[in-house]
Amino acid sequence: MDKKIICALCAFVFFAACAYAEVALTVYNGNLALVKDSREVSLKNGVQVLEFDDVAAFIDPASVLPKFLNENTQVKVLEQNFDYDLVNTDKLLSKYIGRDIEIERVGEDKRGKLKGKLLSSSNGIVVQTDSKIVLNPKGEISLSKLPEDLRLKPTLTWLVSSGFEGKNKMEVSYQTSGISWSADYVLVTDEKDEKDEKADITGWVTVNNKSGAAYKDAKLKFIAGDVNMVRKYPSSGALRNKAFAADMPIAESAASFEEKSFFEYHIYELQRKSTVKDNEIKQIEFASCSGFPVKKVFTYDGMKNGRKVTVTLDFKNSKENGLGIPLPKGKVRVSKYDGGSMEFIGEDMIDHTAKDAKISLNIGSAFDITGERTQTSYKSESKSSEESFKITVKNGKDVPAEVNVVEKLYRRADWKIEKNSIPYVKKDSSTAEFLITVPANGEKSFTYTVRYWWK
Repeated sequence: MDKKIICALCAFVFFAACAYAEVALTVYNGNLALVKDSREVSLKNGVQVLEFDDVAAFIDPASVLPKFLNENTQVKVLEQNFDYDLVNTDKLLSKYIGRDIEIERVGEDKRGKLKGKLLSSSNGIVVQTDSKIVLNPKGEISLSKLPEDLRLKPTLTWLVSSGFEGKNKMEVSYQTSGISWSADYVLVTDEKDEKDEKADITGWVTVNNKSGAAYKDAKLKFIAGDVNMVRKYPSSGALRNKAFAADMPIAESAASFEEKSFFEYHIYELQRKSTVKDNEIKQIEFASCSGFPVKKVFTYDGMKNGRKVTVTLDFKNSKENGLGIPLPKGKVRVSKYDGGSMEFIGEDMIDHTAKDAKISLNIGSAFDITGERTQTSYKSESKSSEESFKITVKNGKDVPAEVNVVEKLYRRADWKIEKNSIPYVKKDSSTAEFLITVPANGEKSFTYTVRYWWK
């Protein structure tokens, strides 16, 4: 590429950098962001073209909304365009088909420059000189100038008619895909292996930016909630096939977030500006709490899990526990201290969780506690049936274990437990729960009989 083109590219980049003013970024859970980009523009009387480069590559052109912020400014937008035909070797050569190019011979080839008309750039270079046609000539290709319809970066352009001359602040808002956020939590329990333990939790906002643009010193907001979107693919195959390689996560120091309700969602607004680079995963701390109580719960659901007994950590998202704010959905990674070091013990996903709601994290299956569910009898009549079960839970621990036994009564009928060797609680229309204490290095059994009837 010759010096003229290099100089032109530098001038274009310099103009874009000087034009930047302010950006606000609102990121949603589902691969969507709303960008508000404000820049100072120079207007002249009459019809003219305004350009914004450094915009996202995955912009939804139909969502673009320009606004001039100075009062008493008479500016009318006549046309709006999104230019994403970006510079690369293939694009440059394709624009020069039928035009003159110059090839500087390099290396051991001493034949000097080759000048001619470019006939084709597909599957090799074909050049027609005054006397012959040359296939795939070797050397550095020089082009006279950068084609006007190629862009260095995705660019929004407007044809506007202005009755005002001078500086004006222009705000452009648009939606883009390629950027999303999620909540990630790290929960650490203390060394005690008791029924009621203490834990610390830290919540992180994780932003993944693959939108094709950077957002410098942006005002950041994150909306938690399931926003309905009508999905469609970008119109350009080049955009659909663009690949990105994200950097490793960058964790920022603790920062203050302000949380508030918005429509049927929740907004988390960072109380300072932050830069989100393209192809970057950034993490910002938004919640932290230490020393709140968690309860380890053993649950046996023999119909669902066979012999396995699941282990959950339960706690309440309450102000008394140092939390009490709406928690966005995300993955919770759980570790436990062991002699001063932390060891990973499991992870689970939580959904959007309101304040004062209970959180139950499925950590895994108990090693030393197992169950067995046996059907001992079954009989059926025309409008009813009856079945009996024996449940046995074994405990290989050196301490007693409290186990919640869940029995799902799925038949589409009314039901009633007619006989039961221990008490139960009817949790809902299809669930009965039995709470048992299994002795250390021992086992506990109980039986029950359920009757179904239907019309």
